[in-house]
Amino acid sequence: MESLRTGCCVVGGGPAGVMLGYLLARAGIKVTVLEKHEDFFRDFRGDTVHPSTLEIMHQLGLLEGLLQLPHQRVTSVSARIGDFNFVAADFRRLLTHCKFVALMPQWEFLNFLSERAKRFDGFALRMQHEGTGLIRDGQRIIGVEAQSAAGPVRIEADLVVACDGRNSTIRQSARLAVQEFGVPIDVLWFRISRQAGDPQQVLGNINYGKALILINRGDYFQAGLIIRKGSLEQIKAQGLDAFRQDIAQIAPFLRDRVGEIDDWDHIKLLTVQINRLRRWHLPGLLCIGDAAHAMSPAGGVGINLAIQDAVAAANILAGPLRAGRVTDSVLDRVQQRREFPTRVTQFLQVKAHQAFDAVFKTNGPIRVPWQLKVVDAVPGRKWIMGYVVGVGVRPERVAHAEATRKPRSLQNAAVRLGAAIGAIVKTMRLLRAI
Repeated sequence: MESLRTGCCVVGGGPAGVMLGYLLARAGIKVTVLEKHEDFFRDFRGDTVHPSTLEIMHQLGLLEGLLQLPHQRVTSVSARIGDFNFVAADFRRLLTHCKFVALMPQWEFLNFLSERAKRFDGFALRMQHEGTGLIRDGQRIIGVEAQSAAGPVRIEADLVVACDGRNSTIRQSARLAVQEFGVPIDVLWFRISRQAGDPQQVLGNINYGKALILINRGDYFQAGLIIRKGSLEQIKAQGLDAFRQDIAQIAPFLRDRVGEIDDWDHIKLLTVQINRLRRWHLPGLLCIGDAAHAMSPAGGVGINLAIQDAVAAANILAGPLRAGRVTDSVLDRVQQRREFPTRVTQFLQVKAHQAFDAVFKTNGPIRVPWQLKVVDAVPGRKWIMGYVVGVGVRPERVAHAEATRKPRSLQNAAVRLGAAIGAIVKTMRLLRAI
């Protein structure tokens, strides 16, 4: 068995894991990131890089290089509900350096960030290394057992951070209690070609008891059909022809292309979950990202919330890791810092999902409720939602960032937004009941 020693062992090479590895190595910490696959290439992973994450990349001096990679820019999110156009969020007035969401394959983002992390002496990325269990010394976690292509590996560390996703092996090994929230939907992801004249921005199509999300990826749409949870086998039993007809009915401009959907193997099921740990840590162990709180794809905020977790964790942990004194109180500071934005975001997602119960019960053309039209007319509503989706609750800032400090106008905007949502924040005290 191979054995090694590191300051921090990060299990999982997703956005949270690679970002945390980069930031800790940048702070002079010896860090080892484990990724179970041989590369980062996965289809239908979250590809939205929100303004909050782009702001982090600016603070690190990496934004210009990142935006040289192929990407599409989303400045607003809209939905076609029956015959009514509803702009859900607009990012163009954000006081951030980037007033858009960048649609970029996740593997491109991870390759970019990991290559720059390798410039730090303390950073090690081990591909094809799957964390399989924890090493304990009494009540304290002191390392990770992993399986590599060459055999078992024992990695001792001052701190283990689980970033291995919503089905986290490390979380299961730690036996941490998970609080589940009922979700009525799943999503079927597939590709369909895009033509000139098709919508440019992210578009939701809601009608005939169904909802279809179309994300512009240049020459194709990344399409997601929202279905009632557990109904995939019923949909398959009805056949591909019926599935194609459903797509054409919801989005008629795709009718001449639905024939491209010619095999169920090209359609991927995302089982939607919303959950979070009651306690994110044990002595020597911390969970962040999806390992601590699985998010719905609603708003595409999961990746960005995970990256904010990584920034907060690095800010809090760097000093104690350098001193070799990562106590329970230090780990609890990370949870206290990030649990509130997690609760708020999950609360909003749960409420958004409840609307689909009414959608699924509608067989014919949908009638837009008057309440939605009233909401649509609220002044500034789409700009506020642009902030909620694009920046989020309690955005983090990299400690000792290389880039210039954020503009005073952005600081003032954050203060104003905090005051504006003060009444909402008070109601969040009820979140413990959801």
